Amino acid sequence: MDALELVRVRELEVAVRIWHPEASRSVVAWHGLARHGGDFEDFAREMGPSWRILAPDTPGRGLSSWSLYPAHDYLYAHYMKVAVALLDHFNLEQVPWVGTSMGGLIGMLMAAEPDTASRIERLVLNDVGPELDPEGLAGLAKYFGAPHRFSRFSELEAELRRHYTGFGIEGDDAWRRLALGSARRLPDGSWTYHYDPRIGEQFVHDTPRDTWADWAAIRCPLMVVRGADSPLLKAASVSRMTQAQPDLVSLEVPGCGHAPMLDRTSQVRPIADFLDRPHRRVLPGTADGALTLWRRGLRWLKEARHRLS
Repeated sequence: MDALELVRVRELEVAVRIWHPEASRSVVAWHGLARHGGDFEDFAREMGPSWRILAPDTPGRGLSSWSLYPAHDYLYAHYMKVAVALLDHFNLEQVPWVGTSMGGLIGMLMAAEPDTASRIERLVLNDVGPELDPEGLAGLAKYFGAPHRFSRFSELEAELRRHYTGFGIEGDDAWRRLALGSARRLPDGSWTYHYDPRIGEQFVHDTPRDTWADWAAIRCPLMVVRGADSPLLKAASVSRMTQAQPDLVSLEVPGCGHAPMLDRTSQVRPIADFLDRPHRRVLPGTADGALTLWRRGLRWLKEARHRLS
């Protein structure tokens, strides 16, 4: 990273990793459940110096504070409040958002909520959407809900290679960098992951919601990136996402599961092109907005009838 900013959000300190801090355009890049903003190092370099990349470490991860109240703070509703506080801190009224897994869901919920929708200029979801495979989710909950301890650093690196094979990482150097950014030493000299082991409680405490309704409510331009072998986001789900949002731009990444690392030109260039694409935002209350809402409502009604038949 080129800079690090530490932002106080109530009792928590949130670390924001920044690349190209002097660039004229900004994009928020938000990581997945048990990762941190450092994952966007290669993404930032591929995007180039014209983009300022703001990649927060979600509370409980990386360099950010661990919460004293996990049941309150390790929830999507709280992450959205943190996100708004960060946008305010950087004086960003509206910004493109690129989110991997959990980071994509945070962006999706913000783009759907009336109070925050205007803050998301356009949204890129990396291997996530309104419908996730239950078995894949259960696997994540099981893995990250259990403590992990390794006697040697090499054991931690080997486990990372096994568990994160879906990232599509290539080369020993890249795996070593991932391990260096993922490790935390314990008082007894053993090793574990960087994150608070209680982040997995999110699966217990978070409130279920109708994410398909959230998806239908979004008005900004949308793109989804899917790992071709993803156990979490199925191809059928992307098709349904397109039915609800016909202008959805999609990219399938071969040789990846959950989730593409966004670390090479073939993955980043389509995202950069999407971020550069001009668009006319459809606003509720206008004639175009009313027509768009009617069309989306009609599609939703047809889908609902089909599901009930």
